This record gives sequence, C-alpha cells and structure tokens, in this order.
Amino acid sequence: MALVVDSLSAGYGDTRVLWDVSLSVEPGEIVALIGSNGAGKSSLLGAISGLVRIDGGGVRFAGQDLTRLPPDAIVRAGVVQVPQGRRLFGSLTVRENLLMGAYARNDGDVRADLARVLELLPRLAERYEFLAGRLSGGEQQQVAIARALMARPKVLLIDEMSLGLAPVLVDQLLLILRRINDAGVGILMVEQDVQTALEFATRAYVLETGRVTLSGAAAELLDDPLVQKAYLGI
Repeated sequence: MALVVDSLSAGYGDTRVLWDVSLSVEPGEIVALIGSNGAGKSSLLGAISGLVRIDGGGVRFAGQDLTRLPPDAIVRAGVVQVPQGRRLFGSLTVRENLLMGAYARNDGDVRADLARVLELLPRLAERYEFLAGRLSGGEQQQVAIARALMARPKVLLIDEMSLGLAPVLVDQLLLILRRINDAGVGILMVEQDVQTALEFATRAYVLETGRVTLSGAAAELLDDPLVQKAYLGI
C-alpha cells in the first residue's frame, strides 16, 4: 500500500509552486522531505492532502487515485496530515479535539481507539478535559498527532513537528512516532531540523524551488557534501 506522488505540479491561483515532483512512501517506511524555507514542502503535503490545487501529475495510495478527491475522502482512504502549527480547536478540550479526528468514521471502534491513543500518549489522559488552547507546545503537538491517529491512518504526513519546541520535547515526540511507525504506519515528514530528520528517516528527498533535486537513503544524504553545506552548515 504505497503512497506514490507521480510527476506532480501544483500551485495557488495562477502561481505554480511545484514542478514534476515524484516520490513514494512504502508501507511502514519513514521518509523525510527536506529543503529551505519556501521550497514547497508544505505545499506538497497540502497537494497530497487535497488542500492545494494539482495542475499536473497525480497522487495514488494503495492503487487508488487520490488526485481529485476532496480532503475528507483522502483521510478516509488512509492518508492523514498533522499540520504545521498544530491547528487545534483551542476552545475545545483534548477529548473533543481527539473526537474531531474521527469525524469521517462511521464504525463503532472510536471508543477503543481513544483508549489506545491515550495509552500511547499518557500525558493526554492527564489533560483529557483541559482546553487544548491552554496546553504547552509539546502537549499541543501530542494532541495534533493523537487527533490524526483517531482517523486510523495508514500514512501520516507530518509538517514541521519540531517547530518551536525544545530538543528534549522533540526527542520524546520522535519516540512516539517510532512506536506509531512500528505499528505499520508509513510516515512522510517535513522537518526544519535536517540532521534530526535524516537520522530518523530511512529515505529522504531534497526539494528546492518546487523541484526534487536529490533523493536516496537518509544516511547517504546525511553524508552528502552538498546537503552538509546547504543544510547542516558543514
């Protein structure tokens, strides 16, 4: 059940920001997408999620064409995004935010999934009836991840998880993502901390001005002189 982006071009209005982008996420794989600010990384996640207009090429998951589907149908297909900035409902409780993640479901297992998510993220059980807007940044990011899990994703798209968080909190979140991945969920992550992303991922793509310019095993890209000079300051 691979997620495949094939020769995708996309943009906003008359402005194109992605050109002929191709990448894939295999089942149970962790893939990093790195690049400078403005390279189009978040736009690519938005295009996969149905939030940014696709002008050419397409997106497939598990053989299903997602290219023209609305965002809710893409979520139901198993591709779910954890957005940059968390985008929680600050005036709702943690419990209510998590239930919003299951809005597209019509099965009877939501309560059981809530229990599983709280077992994975016990801090949220302690904050269950707190307003999301009053949580710390790290706790809010946990809620954003948990909300996505409530949609039963097969692939998680994670946009700038570490933004604004202390390194110790980022390490805790990466451990959570590792457990999610170990359960068989594929991960495509956009991450500003390039070294952390490449150390965590199995494969990676470099996006520059809307085009993929480099790809390969994450460990190999970490040792690539061009990557080191452009993104690691070496």
